[in-house]
Amino acid sequence: MAEDLFDKAAALLRNSRSGVTLTGAGVSTESGIPDFRGKDGLWSRYDPIEYGTLGAFMANPEKVWRMLAGLLEVVEAEPNKGHKALATLEQQGLLSGVITQNIDSLHQKGGSKNVIAFHGSLDTFSCLSCGAGYNLAYVKESSLPPHCASCNAILKPDIVFFDERIPETALTQTEQMLASADLLLVAGTSCQVQPAARIPFIVFNKGGKIIEINKEPALSHMAAVTLEGNFSTVMEKLVERLA
Repeated sequence: MAEDLFDKAAALLRNSRSGVTLTGAGVSTESGIPDFRGKDGLWSRYDPIEYGTLGAFMANPEKVWRMLAGLLEVVEAEPNKGHKALATLEQQGLLSGVITQNIDSLHQKGGSKNVIAFHGSLDTFSCLSCGAGYNLAYVKESSLPPHCASCNAILKPDIVFFDERIPETALTQTEQMLASADLLLVAGTSCQVQPAARIPFIVFNKGGKIIEINKEPALSHMAAVTLEGNFSTVMEKLVERLA
């Protein structure tokens, strides 16, 4: 039966005109990045309201940077075989792009070219006081918390805190990518965080097919195919089936 499911998923990808991927934290755990909401994740050590909101950052950026300093370790991670397999499917024309909720840039490192960082990334930082922008290299070379070279205010990473809106650019790019999507490959996400959680419904409600890859399936009620298991293992097997 499992073999039949891989054949079915492969056939859906082959027959799709425009396949898109939606990913979450589960695709990066094999790269050594714990799921933020898991037992060893960031929010098991820090109260997300106390550390994970823009309001908290504005009130006490030094305090929030004690959490962010540990988060910077994420940028040292390397893409796993699943990230690379996704990039292969894009290169083969079977997927048109990735919408990721992750801030680790591992899809880009793994070779994916068309990536929408829905929740921002740790690659860039901004001064909320004067608007100056900085790259990761500047922050790595700075003592933490990093300060703006122009006005000396503490920099904020360009990630979306809980009380922030998704950037308009990301929303527009996502809308454009989904406009022609007739298939959505959902991997490593339970689809509980809004507004990204609406993405499978957008594709499904216009007749698109859903392929889900998760250790614990969350979309069985709408998925045409559900492949249970580790992201890398499943993706490698799927690429082999499409060869």
